[in-house]
Amino acid sequence: MKVDLYSEEEILKGCKKNKRQFQEILYRKYAKKMYGICLSYVGDRDLAQDVLQDSFIKIFDKIKGFNLAGSLEGWIRRIVSNTAIDYVRKQSRLQNYITEKEEIEDEVYEPNALQQLQTQDVLIQVARLPDGARVVFNLYALEGYTHKEIAQKLNITEGTSKSQFNRARKLLMSWLNKLTA
Repeated sequence: MKVDLYSEEEILKGCKKNKRQFQEILYRKYAKKMYGICLSYVGDRDLAQDVLQDSFIKIFDKIKGFNLAGSLEGWIRRIVSNTAIDYVRKQSRLQNYITEKEEIEDEVYEPNALQQLQTQDVLIQVARLPDGARVVFNLYALEGYTHKEIAQKLNITEGTSKSQFNRARKLLMSWLNKLTA
């Protein structure tokens, strides 16, 4: 089925009428990118697939309320992110933050070496982060939320959000530097 044959407006209209053909087109158009978001939050391929499926069920259920005033991809991304966060929260895995005692090696940032990395390499390393730190990192670095918004969304303090992001960033830099060494 060709995704490019229909405009976004036609796909949206078809989905609002619960036509499976258009739901499949919407899924094919955004599933790969949204799977990457799911994976970055839950850190496990099978769980990411489950979260993706749950997300699209919500998307198809709520699509009648979407109008073309905003970005469809942005709206889908928000539902996927929230579904992934809800999943992590329900699993009580958000409590798994990086502790102050964890050793984080101070390594020198090497921009030329890091440019050699592929997106997949970085995503694999993000998936290694403790769950709470990974969620904070994703919300701040990938989704663009402020620390205040993250604190409200996750029911943590703004300081916890900032410290988790900084520790996650240091761990990632350490791990990525080792990959390029």
